[in-house]
Amino acid sequence: MSIAGNITNLKNETDREGVILLAVSKTKPIEDILEAYTAGQRIFGENQVQELVDKYEKLPKDIEWHLIGHLQSNKVKYIAPFISMIQSVDSLKLLQEINKQALKNDRVIDCLLQIYIADEETKFGLGFDEAIELLRSDEFAQLKNIRIRGLMGIATNTDNEKQIGEEYYELDTFFKGIKLSFYRKDKAFDTLSMGMSSDYKIAIEKGSTMVRLGSTIFGSRVVKHWKLN
Repeated sequence: MSIAGNITNLKNETDREGVILLAVSKTKPIEDILEAYTAGQRIFGENQVQELVDKYEKLPKDIEWHLIGHLQSNKVKYIAPFISMIQSVDSLKLLQEINKQALKNDRVIDCLLQIYIADEETKFGLGFDEAIELLRSDEFAQLKNIRIRGLMGIATNTDNEKQIGEEYYELDTFFKGIKLSFYRKDKAFDTLSMGMSSDYKIAIEKGSTMVRLGSTIFGSRVVKHWKLN
C-alpha cells in the first residue's frame, strides 16, 4: 500500500482510539514526507538534529516537528527556534539548556520526560525515582520557558508481548501518578508517548495517547547521513 493509504488507514485507527499519530520520518526522503503530508499528516518525528534542521528548511512550515531521539545539550540551539516538542528529555541539565535556548527565542518549548522502562542498557531515560526528584527540585522550578506535557517511553525490543505490555502498564501507572502529584490542575499535562510500529497496538491498550510509527507508514528504512552546515 502507498504511504498515503497507510496514513489514511492508521489515522482511522488512531482517531477511533483518541490517540495522536506521529510519523517517524527519520532517514526518509522529502518526497515520502510530502506524500504523508498531502494525505493529511502534520506531526513528524526525527532522531537526528542535523536531519531535522535540513527537513524543516525544505518542508511546509505548518508541520509540527518532534525530536524523539537522544539529544545532546550542545545541539539544542539548532532546533530551539522551531521545534514543537522535545520528547527525549532525560536530564535536568538538558532541560536547563532547552529553557535557555527557548528564552533566547522568546518561546516556551513543550517537552516530555523520557522514562527508562526497557530491559536494555542501550536505552536512555530517567528512572522513576530520578524523574520525581527532578520535578521536586528547586532548579526545575526556576525553568519558565519549558512546559512538561507528559512522559515518553520505549519498551524492550522483544517478541515477548507480555513483557512489553507490563512495561507500558508501568509507564501508564507512573504517568497517572505524576499527573496526580504534580500536574493535577494542569490540563496541558496530557501526553503519554509510547508505542512504535512493532508494538503500538499493545501501547494503545495500555493507555498511550501518542504512537510513533515509522515503518508502518513509510516501509523499511533507508540510511542517509546528514550534516549541519
